[in-house]
Amino acid sequence: VVIRPARSEDAETLVRLATEVGREEGAWLLTSAGWRSVGEERRYLRALKRYPDAAVYVADDGGQLVGRLSLARDPHPASHHVADLGLMVAVTHRGRGIGRLLLDQAAAWARDAGVRKLELHVFPWNEPAIRLYERFGFEREGVRREHYRRDGAYVDAILMAYRVPPSAS
Repeated sequence: VVIRPARSEDAETLVRLATEVGREEGAWLLTSAGWRSVGEERRYLRALKRYPDAAVYVADDGGQLVGRLSLARDPHPASHHVADLGLMVAVTHRGRGIGRLLLDQAAAWARDAGVRKLELHVFPWNEPAIRLYERFGFEREGVRREHYRRDGAYVDAILMAYRVPPSAS
């Protein structure tokens, strides 16, 4: 598995991956409207080339995209040292270390960008993801009560953060 920057030609496959992950029981945030369209995803990936404060990486397993990492730096000057992280791995490829590879890439991107803290939200019932994040070094910072609306109900999200160690050089 190779971790590489996403390209605009990955848009269709990334939309398919997000749709598949979104259909899982207890899935993240997809509504009946679904993920972005292929055209929207393609435009988003193209726009990233002009925006150094965000990035999308993919886990490429022999031409099959099996994971996605998205990173976006907080635009506010007082919290410009913080970036949001989103991660998904295809159900067929979980438990193989791909999440860890994507988190390694997130930490490398953060160090290069001067980001000191990575943040993410995770549903309380997503125990495998919570274990992955904690093993990597993320800590729980709190619970955002009724933070998301999902299937007509309000659900909590656990806020987790990783303090990026300075580079070894």
